[in-house]
Amino acid sequence: MFKVLKNLKESWLSVIVIILLLILQAVADLALPDYTSKIVNIGIQQGGIESCSPEVIRKTTMDDLLIFSQDDEDILNEYSLISKDSLSESEYNKYLEKYPAIEKEDLYILKDSANADLSSKMAKPLMILENLKEGETADKLKQSLLSNIPSQLQEQYKDKTAVELIKSMMQMSETYGTTGSIEAISSEASNQIEQMPESIIEQAAIESVKSEYKAIGINTDNYQNSYIFWSGIRMLGVAFVSMATGITIMLLSSRAAAKLGRTVRDKIFKKVLSFSTSEFKEFSTASLITRSTNDIQQIQMLIAILFRVVVYAPIIGVGGLFKVLTSSDNSMAWIIGVAIIAILFIVFILFSIAMPRFKRLQNLIDKLNLVAREMLTGIPVIRAFNTENREEKRFELANRDLMKTYKFVNNAMNLMMPALMLLMNCISLLIIWVGGHNVDTGAMQVGDIMAFLQYTMQIIMSFLMISMISIMLPRASVSAKRINEVLETKNTIKDPKNPKHLNPDKKGLVEFKNVSFRYPDADEDLLTNINFTAKPGETTAIIGSTGSGKSTIVNLIPRFYDVTSGELLIDGVNIKDITQKELRNIIGFVPQKGVLFSGTIESNIKYSDESMSDEQMKLAAEIAQATEFIEQKPEQYQSHIAQGGSNVSGGQKQRLSIARAIAKDPEIFVFDDSFSALDYKTDAKLRAAISEKTENKTVIIVAQRISTILHANQIIVLDEGKIAGIGTHKELMENCEIYKQIALSQLSKEELE
Repeated sequence: MFKVLKNLKESWLSVIVIILLLILQAVADLALPDYTSKIVNIGIQQGGIESCSPEVIRKTTMDDLLIFSQDDEDILNEYSLISKDSLSESEYNKYLEKYPAIEKEDLYILKDSANADLSSKMAKPLMILENLKEGETADKLKQSLLSNIPSQLQEQYKDKTAVELIKSMMQMSETYGTTGSIEAISSEASNQIEQMPESIIEQAAIESVKSEYKAIGINTDNYQNSYIFWSGIRMLGVAFVSMATGITIMLLSSRAAAKLGRTVRDKIFKKVLSFSTSEFKEFSTASLITRSTNDIQQIQMLIAILFRVVVYAPIIGVGGLFKVLTSSDNSMAWIIGVAIIAILFIVFILFSIAMPRFKRLQNLIDKLNLVAREMLTGIPVIRAFNTENREEKRFELANRDLMKTYKFVNNAMNLMMPALMLLMNCISLLIIWVGGHNVDTGAMQVGDIMAFLQYTMQIIMSFLMISMISIMLPRASVSAKRINEVLETKNTIKDPKNPKHLNPDKKGLVEFKNVSFRYPDADEDLLTNINFTAKPGETTAIIGSTGSGKSTIVNLIPRFYDVTSGELLIDGVNIKDITQKELRNIIGFVPQKGVLFSGTIESNIKYSDESMSDEQMKLAAEIAQATEFIEQKPEQYQSHIAQGGSNVSGGQKQRLSIARAIAKDPEIFVFDDSFSALDYKTDAKLRAAISEKTENKTVIIVAQRISTILHANQIIVLDEGKIAGIGTHKELMENCEIYKQIALSQLSKEELE
């Protein structure tokens, strides 16, 4: 897999941008639950008041608050005292509009440089003040304080509030000796507060601040609405950033995946082009097509979401866990552990069932492609032998095997999503149930539960994303392995490191010197001690029984195979010492089976050189005896040729293949039984035209028909991979019994003479 992913280096800039954007998106997504929590806790429950340290407080309230504080100086240092008399008219009007209470009493205004610890210092005193205004706590304290006052004065103070009573008692403490009682009561209240959850203390303090704001004349509803509005705007901004980065990431990921697919396809195509015939035998055509299409598609699909999973999911998972563990209350963190263990258990069970089937999928696709390709190319034979039903059953068997495997895998994966969704819903219920108890005891706020729920879902989703990539990874891994098998196949035929060049003084000279050849997987040589020379200006013919090695000899000339031993020289140079391109540039090869490419007659004849002149093209067609059927077509040389030449006859296909080789104007012509589909008349006219128009060219013909090679300058007779005779037709009729038997089996003595 990593070898294939190395091809992403062409998209390195996009990869870096994707990673940076994923980090930005993860940060944005992790911020959203926090905004939700603050809108609920601060915007709704606290009326938009964020801190326990009020922005403004009346002097009388501050005096009361300091009674219960041990940080009097620290608190007062953070505030500035303002009064009606100390302000200019413009300043007074400005403050009066914001704080109407300044008309009647002095106010403390929080400084811009206030210490962040001020809120915690004021929380407990503010809570005490809030509790002493009214309620059961205030009544109990009042009764306790009255009991410490002399009986003759109790009637005088019974209508005062608990705070007013404390202040009055402090004034007369020296007279009546009640200081110790006040300190004991204050200490008892502090101890009770220390045992309370921090959230309850903060909520009570915030309520006290809210009451103070109302007393000063501040519209707390506007205060609350403003906080919710701007928090919502910020939340929308973060969500927009997340959306924009997500779209950009998918765009860049798709482009990177497509570029990777293009690069790998290009490499496979070029690699396959460099294969010799022996390498082609290692892979079937259907398999090479699957590897170039479906296998690369699997890699592309993986890459399109790989970055989101590899980068984004861990950031979200770890970030969400960090947020939960560093929150003010992490007592429910164990729920996340339960969720993760449950997810891993489900994924492990499903994967252990589905993984073996994943590995079979690509091989089954290969098999289906093979059967389909054989059926499509062999339709005439299938119809001729009336075996449509048999082939249908064969295709149905391959198709059913693939369908069953796909069905099993998809059912397993389809089961995973409902199971994981059920798990997520169960976890949500567990969080709400446990969180509800925590809210009831004051350990948590509602917004904290909502944030915890969202963080938990983010963590679970990150594991779901990793599990989803794990679904694709096995199949993509198999595909990558199959791609690497092609790319890492070592070519048996390679260009030399220090190539030589052809000798211009021996143009077209082909020499076989003690050449033997054995196929890589064979136990014995197919050709043994082949020795002959094909000279320029002459025609060398090769004939022999089926399987004698005729085609193998001519396949050695363009180096489709390398000789096992001996030397094959062209223009006086061993073909292993020159580049394949230079070698094949001087050879016009017409294979045993004529192959045409989709396009036009012109594009096929000009296949070796698209810039070839029309005159050269038409001359080649004339020599190949192809003009008679080309000119009968309405569009002539612009006539359409279907893939493989399926819309022309076998003889027309051979003549166009021969015209393509002649148009190249090479030094050496190699015809591998290329006249077999021609009638005798066309065969004779074509050979005569080749002899006349290709002077000083080396012509090598492999033929089954004696009539094709009767007038060759040199005929080589092969028998079981060995040369049984060399000479002209007349000489071989006298000296070579094998040739004589072949000749007499085809023509009469009169025709041979």
